[in-house]
Amino acid sequence: MRSLPLPLALTARLSPVVVLAAAGWSLSSGPAPSADNDSASNSGGGTRSASAPATAAASKAYAASPSPCGSITAKTVKSLVPGAKTAGKEIPSTDTKLRRTCSWNALKGYDYRWLDVSFEITDSDEAARSTYKERVKEKSGGGDVPGLGDQGYSIVNVTTEDKQQTREGVVIVQASNALVVVTYNGSDFESKKAPDTDVINKGAIKAAKDAVAALEDGR
Repeated sequence: MRSLPLPLALTARLSPVVVLAAAGWSLSSGPAPSADNDSASNSGGGTRSASAPATAAASKAYAASPSPCGSITAKTVKSLVPGAKTAGKEIPSTDTKLRRTCSWNALKGYDYRWLDVSFEITDSDEAARSTYKERVKEKSGGGDVPGLGDQGYSIVNVTTEDKQQTREGVVIVQASNALVVVTYNGSDFESKKAPDTDVINKGAIKAAKDAVAALEDGR
C-alpha cells in the first residue's frame, strides 16, 4: 500500500496542544471559576460566614478527574478507532487532578479515525453549568442529547482541505461539577470523502456514554 500524506488539518491534530484547544481546554489556565457569591451578603451589613467556602467545596460531587484513558472501554475504542492501541495516550496537563485528556488515533488502510475525551472538574455545579452553556453557544447548530449527565449536547461538522473531507463530531456533557468533552472525527483517503454524519455522531455519543459512566463510577 502506498504511503499517503495526511492533510494539514489532520496532521495538526497530532499536536497535543491543538488537541486540547479543539476540545476547549486551556493548558495554562485554571479550572472554570465558581459562581460569584457576593450577592449572598446579608442586607444588614453583616459578613458571610468564614465556613461557607469550605462547605461549598465539601459539597462537590467530583473532587478529581478520572483516568481518561481508562474511561473508554476497549470494545468502544476498537469499534470507533480500528487499529488504535486501546490503552490510548494521555495528553500532559498542568493539573491532572482537575483536567485530563486521552487520545486515540489510527490509519487502517485508507480509513483514518481520531477520538479524544477530556474531563474538567470545576468548583461547583453552577460553574460547570455556566461553562457548559458558553461552550454550547460557541458550537451552535447542534442538538441536545438526552440521558447524558445533567445535560448533553452534540454537533457534527464537515471540513474540506485539498479536496479531502473530514467530518468531526463533538459531544459536551455537564454532570454536576464536571464537564466531559468527546471529539471524534474521520476521513477516507481513498475516496476523499468523510464518514456519514450519523456514523460520527453516534460514535461520539457512544464514547461520551462510556466517559460519563467512568466519571460516575470513579474509574
